Amino acid sequence: MRKLLTLSAAVCALVALTAVGLASAAGEGPVTVQVGNLVFTANGGFTPKALSKTKQTPITLTASGSIATADGTHPPALKEVVLETDKNGEVNVKGIPTCTSGKLQSRDTKAVEAACGSAIIGEGQTTVQVLFPEQKPFNVNSKLLVVNGGFKGGTTTLYIHAYFNAPITGAIVTTVKIKKHPHGRFGLKSVATIPKIANGAGSVTSFSLKINKGIKRNGKVFNPLTAKCTDGKLQVHVLAKFASGPAAATEIIRACTPKG
Repeated sequence: MRKLLTLSAAVCALVALTAVGLASAAGEGPVTVQVGNLVFTANGGFTPKALSKTKQTPITLTASGSIATADGTHPPALKEVVLETDKNGEVNVKGIPTCTSGKLQSRDTKAVEAACGSAIIGEGQTTVQVLFPEQKPFNVNSKLLVVNGGFKGGTTTLYIHAYFNAPITGAIVTTVKIKKHPHGRFGLKSVATIPKIANGAGSVTSFSLKINKGIKRNGKVFNPLTAKCTDGKLQVHVLAKFASGPAAATEIIRACTPKG
């Protein structure tokens, strides 16, 4: 059984990186960075756009990305994704049921939904391209489940579960750690480490995730993500690191409308 995976999360010292492409966008739509032969695209957004100036407002968040090469060859394997998110945003999973990593391991999507359904706070999709020696590359797809791992010691833990069917079958659980991170415009740092896919033969080529607001559990309503709009924008810095080659960084700025 070969294990595969995907996904999510910040930037600490870009000055220490060499040959990093940087782009920004103040409007809607994806942002694309090309570093050598690597082409990395990031996108994301939130609703509603109208947010209180002073109070945290529940939001639904979407995030997506793609990895390709300019010459069409097999892309390098994604090793780590880091996000620095706007200081006007917050993550709060307290009170939402939790699930452990052990309950996610070696289980397909339906089994995880049955075992940890109350802890699921988001969903998505991913595609992985696998290239074995002397074979043509092929793609495998999986649904993604975002599972609440709880809050402890100042750290929020989320698990991202993926399961791939034949010709390569396996499940993988990515752990995302989120901490407060005062750093200029930014206030939260999320880090996800992606293990080797198919013993290094697999590379994430696309992913998308959505985390909802207004999640109902045990008669209560929870909002994992909230934000306020103090100056008409929310900002995210994305850093993607690969098993080979340079890192790729980009910044996404999305407009919001202050209320009150």
